[in-house]
Order: sequence, then structure tokens, then C-alpha cells
Amino acid sequence: MKLGLFGGSFDPVHLGHLLVAQAAREELELTRLFFIPAARSPFKPANDSTSAALRLRFLRLALAGQTHCEVDEREIARGGVSYTIDTVRDYARRFPQAKLFYLIGTDHIAQLPKWRAADELAALVEFLVIPRPGEPASPLPPPFQGRTLTGFPLGVSSSQIRTRVKSGLPVDWLVPAAVAEAIRNNRLYL
Repeated sequence: MKLGLFGGSFDPVHLGHLLVAQAAREELELTRLFFIPAARSPFKPANDSTSAALRLRFLRLALAGQTHCEVDEREIARGGVSYTIDTVRDYARRFPQAKLFYLIGTDHIAQLPKWRAADELAALVEFLVIPRPGEPASPLPPPFQGRTLTGFPLGVSSSQIRTRVKSGLPVDWLVPAAVAEAIRNNRLYL
């Protein structure tokens, strides 16, 4: 069994996230891919993110009908700062025979040695690096192992989407239609 773990704020989830998930599923033939929204990122101490309830709703809207993907609420339910190692340990306990893959953006590679229990994390998962257009590929620092995904790199970020909404610009075609509608209906990011 091959399980993909995709952690992040998902504030909001966008097509880049979904395309990366698709590439990971196809390139590694993942059995399941879990989207794991953080309660609070240790690298984003100012907690000005959208509520957990809305971020979960957006993920459910975006993943409706996707039978190989699911939303995992464990970090939100745990509350506080979300540390990847806590979640990975739980998956390793629940699925001892599974090979675990963790999706990570190229912009986070340099920070990996600073992640909590970094050596243990490196032993438990293989990292799938998400390329960003125009950014050079960075090797994973030892002892981390992994590979770079090849499919569907898209130069869009959640912060760009929030900025566009605040500026009165459309986000259609950047987020799933149901998520765009939910952002409008809830008057988010204004």
C-alpha cells in the first residue's frame, strides 16, 4: 500500500494543489492521498488564516467525487501547532505495512532540517517535491530522501488567490468553481 500525505494550510485549496495530487497519484500509483489541513503551521505563527471549518469545507468541495483522495481532519482536531512528525507517526502506527510519501513544495526543502524530529521524519517518509515553474530544483538535504514530481507544475499560490480576491479580481479558473463560489458567498479575503 502506498499512501500520500499532503499537509498544508489550504487557505484556500486551489487547482495547483489538485494538479499536484493528481500527478502524485499517477506517478507513484498511490493507493490513497490524504489532504491534511494544519490547525496552525509552526512556520506561520501569526494565526490570521481562515477558520478551520471553512478550510475543511473548501477541501470537501474541491475533492467531491475523487475516490482516491480524502480529507484528514486530525491536525485540526488536535489543535495547536501542527507538526508533521505527529501526523506521520500516527499514519505509521495505523498503516505499518504502507509506504508513506509526503508532498512538499520546493520552497520548504531548505527548512526540512529544522522540522521537529527531522531525523525520525526522514526515516518514516519519502518526500515528493512539488516543482514550481521558474524555480530551480533543489536537492533534498541529508538524511531526507525523495523525488521531484514531473507532472502539472502550476505557478499559483493561496496567497496570490487571497490577494486577487482582496483586489477585486476573479479567481475563477484558479480554484474549483465550488470553492470560488464559497469564497464569494462568505466574503472571504476582502
